[in-house]
Amino acid sequence: MTVRLREKYQKEVVPALMEEFKFKSIMQVPRLVKIVVNVGVGEAVQNAKAIEAAVNDLATITGQKPVVTRAKKSVASFKLRAGMPIGAMVTLRGDRMYDFLDRLCSLALPRIRDFRGVSRSSFDGRGNYSLGLREQIVFPDIDYDKIDKIRGLEVAIVTSAPNDEQAYSLLKRLGMPFRD
Repeated sequence: MTVRLREKYQKEVVPALMEEFKFKSIMQVPRLVKIVVNVGVGEAVQNAKAIEAAVNDLATITGQKPVVTRAKKSVASFKLRAGMPIGAMVTLRGDRMYDFLDRLCSLALPRIRDFRGVSRSSFDGRGNYSLGLREQIVFPDIDYDKIDKIRGLEVAIVTSAPNDEQAYSLLKRLGMPFRD
């Protein structure tokens, strides 16, 4: 099984980036390192089943089993103790990463209401990009009738690019719909 986006990266994106940034070696060309998808479940303090539902949704979206994240500190005002489960996350690499990015750009993002493109200002200065989605139902894999609650999720795309300009060019060529 070859992933469509990985083929596009090797056949189209690498030569275009080498020409644009005048790289001497293919190894200098920025590439995707990993994608981290994270869901925070604040109501898990009162409702233990909320974590289970978030884990199932995340597994359906990414195709990989999520890790349950736990609180590092106790916060009395939130009735939170250290070690309580408060979220779930998945780190995607390799084919699953390319497959997820392909589905995010071509299926999920266009389904967002009033979508005009993702912001260019969400780069961190070191070539990584983060975006948040307000609802998990933008992914076609999620069955609207089976979810218990609409939850948001964060997606962090880590690249090997040394700066935002190269990372922007990489993601733009891979099909990320940026706002003009």
